[in-house]
Amino acid sequence: MADVTLTATPRTEFGKGAARRLRRDKQIPAVLYGHGTDPVHVALPGHQTMMALKKTNALFEIELAGKTTLAIAKDVQVEPVRHVIEHVDLLIVKRGEKIAVDVPVRVLGESAPGTIHLVETQDLQLEAEATNLPSSVELDITGLGDGTVIRAGDVTLPVGSTLVSDPTHIVVTISTPSAEPVEAETTEGAEDEESETPAAEEE
Repeated sequence: MADVTLTATPRTEFGKGAARRLRRDKQIPAVLYGHGTDPVHVALPGHQTMMALKKTNALFEIELAGKTTLAIAKDVQVEPVRHVIEHVDLLIVKRGEKIAVDVPVRVLGESAPGTIHLVETQDLQLEAEATNLPSSVELDITGLGDGTVIRAGDVTLPVGSTLVSDPTHIVVTISTPSAEPVEAETTEGAEDEESETPAAEEE
């Protein structure tokens, strides 16, 4: 079942000017492609599309000219200053087929007292059914101690997913932060300054 249904309209004008007019009318330029079909340029409802894209790997049901097509967002271009969505690439998918997607790693819990965790890999690439794509990979680090290294192959994946990323890639490391002798360095610096002062005055 699709996460959201979007009614698209054909797009016949292209270029920056046409794209600006669409966005001014609260629509988003997009292209629908895949499965050997010619790319179809469409306009999507702006607010509804923006809200739907908040979910990672959301499945779209695109209604266009009386036909319905399943698709996922493969690329979203965002204007960096105003954070306005400028364009969306939609990949056509079919029920039952498997595709590879990037899935964010979500760390749960706290490591052992006195330790910190560092996320080395933000996303893992997984293969899953196009109509049942995971939105995240959960990794529980509760109580894990200093020196723990979790690799991609150690992560429990969502049901129906298989790992595409290199299983040896480090995802999370647990360590105990070391205290730096800041005060000692400051004291040494002050002593050096004091020893240099008389010489400077003598000159």
